[in-house]
Amino acid sequence: MTAPLRLGLAGLGSMGRNHLRVISNHPEATLAAVADPDALALEAAVAGTGAKGYADPLAMIAEADLDGIVVAAPTTAHLALALAAIDRGLNVLVEKPLAATVEDGLTIVTAARKRNVRVQVGHVERYNPAVLEMGRLLRAGWLSTIYAVTSRRAGPFPARIRDVGVTVDLGTHDIDMLSWIADERPVRVYAETAQRLHASHEDLTFGLMHFPSGAIGFLDVDWLTPAKRRSLVALGEEGMFELDYLTQRLTFTRSNVDRPQLIGGYATTFTGDVAEIPVDNIEPLRAELDEFVRVLRTGERPYVDGEDGLWAVAIAIAFLTAASERRPIDLSDLPSRLAAI
Repeated sequence: MTAPLRLGLAGLGSMGRNHLRVISNHPEATLAAVADPDALALEAAVAGTGAKGYADPLAMIAEADLDGIVVAAPTTAHLALALAAIDRGLNVLVEKPLAATVEDGLTIVTAARKRNVRVQVGHVERYNPAVLEMGRLLRAGWLSTIYAVTSRRAGPFPARIRDVGVTVDLGTHDIDMLSWIADERPVRVYAETAQRLHASHEDLTFGLMHFPSGAIGFLDVDWLTPAKRRSLVALGEEGMFELDYLTQRLTFTRSNVDRPQLIGGYATTFTGDVAEIPVDNIEPLRAELDEFVRVLRTGERPYVDGEDGLWAVAIAIAFLTAASERRPIDLSDLPSRLAAI
């Protein structure tokens, strides 16, 4: 039997508590140490898991005997914590977004390359079984040409998030997803943002992405909707996929332009055959941790790595620039600009 991996968890906020639960129930991992400045949250985590508690996550990284680190602290703390783990030669799973700025994200990626340390980024939607199945069918050619991908990620205002706005916090999910579905990076973006409830950052973003193939991406993210909504549509030549992240329901509607439905002699509507795609429901965060365990065991590249996370942050920042300057942002030279930072 292989000994369970000893993991450390930095941060006990909303996502941190989810990581705590998943790590504690994983057959190949044990929560050896946990850190958070909130004494009550830390005391509860230690009592429930037997992990060693630290008020300072940097002290945990420096002192605890660990195989890997999960960073679920506020976004502005990701740089210091990831670099501390990398400096110790520890592979690290960083919650998305990778960092608050492009410069911080590139610093993490560069440090990891120099130390030959793996950085996995917690773009958890990539591990959603409905997403994985849709990706498999796309790669199998169900849509020979992708026309457009649209996503909506909305919900109530999260009072806990103060350091970044909705574009970097939530929008990076969809930036990553739309790029993955199109199988390419955007070359031009534009966005409109609004600040309604948040004290210092935008809480609504509509973003457009133009891909080299001609495909268009559209994302709608906000912290203003009173009910949680998570959906995606991929439209192409043969039809469209529709996906609900929350229920993990996936359907494909085939185009039927050769057989229009006639109403009063006029072809006013075109209906397609709808097929529900079977999906085995699993918790995406558990699948993400399974991947981190694989990375720790094998040293292989993560499915979602630091470079993926860096691109998501860079495009999110480009959205904010586009909104503030009221103009499209050309990203065709982004790879060279990232390399030069």
